[in-house]
Amino acid sequence: MKNASQIDDWNGATGARWVDNQERLDRILAPYGDAALDAAAARAGEAVLDIGCGAGGTTLALAESVQPGGRVVGIDISEPLIVRARERAAGVALPIDFRLEDASRAPLPAAAFDLLFSRFGVMFFDAPSAAFRHMRTALKPGGRLAFICWRSAAENDWAKLPIAALRGIVPIPDSDPNTPGPYAFGDRARLEGILAEAGFTDIAIQPFDAPLIYGVGASREAALEDALDYMTQIGPVPRLLADKPADMREKAMAAVRTALESRLGDEGVVIDGAAWVVTGRNP
Repeated sequence: MKNASQIDDWNGATGARWVDNQERLDRILAPYGDAALDAAAARAGEAVLDIGCGAGGTTLALAESVQPGGRVVGIDISEPLIVRARERAAGVALPIDFRLEDASRAPLPAAAFDLLFSRFGVMFFDAPSAAFRHMRTALKPGGRLAFICWRSAAENDWAKLPIAALRGIVPIPDSDPNTPGPYAFGDRARLEGILAEAGFTDIAIQPFDAPLIYGVGASREAALEDALDYMTQIGPVPRLLADKPADMREKAMAAVRTALESRLGDEGVVIDGAAWVVTGRNP
C-alpha cells in the first residue's frame, strides 16, 4: 500500500496527539495557514479540495471564503483527525464534505475543483510526483494549486532546537531530508521539479518566515511549562524519546526545558519557523 507507514502513524499515536492539541496547533500555525489562504485567494462559488485537512481548521476557513455557492472537500488519511473535523463542522451551515482517504490514490472526480489547497499536508507522499499528478486530474483546466510546506530542518528552530538539546543524551538517527516527512520539500529545486513533473505550470515558490509562539501563560513560568508540554507531544521529541528508559527521558527533558527557556520572552516561548508558500496552475 502506498504511504502505508504514514497511514499507520497518523491513525495511531501521532493522530491522537494532534487531536488532543488541535486548538494549540491552530493557534501556533495560524500565521502559516493565513499565508497559504492568502496565496490561494479562494473566491465565491469555487470548489476546493483541502489536502491533508487534518482537524479541519483550514477547511472551515475555505468554506466561508467560497460562499455563496462554493463547496469544499477535506481529505485526510487520519481517522482521528477526520472525526474531529466532522465534529467541528457539525455546528456550521457550510457545504463541507470530509473524506477519510489518501489523496494520492483516492478516486477523485475529474476536472471538478477550482483549487487544490494544503496547509502542511502534502509532504508525506511516498511518490510525490505521482501523487501531485493524480491530484492535478481533479483540477479544472486553469485551476490553481496553493499550499504551504516547511523548509529544511536546519532552517526551522522548532526542529533543530530540541534535536540539539537531545544530542549526546539520546541517539539521533541520520535522516534523508527527501524522505516523506515534514521537511521533504525543503529543497526548493527538488520541489519545483516534482511539481513540473506532475504537470503544473506557473510554479512559484516563495519563502515565508514567521514566529511560532509555542508556550503561553499567565506568567513566564507558565508559558515555559506550556511550551515544554507541547514539545513533548508534537514534533521530533516524542519520536526520539519513545521507549527510552526513565532516567534518560528525565535528563533529556531537562535539556529541552533549558533550550526552551532560552526562547522565553514577554510573548511566551517564541521559536522561529521557515516555510515555502507554493502556487501553480493546471494548464
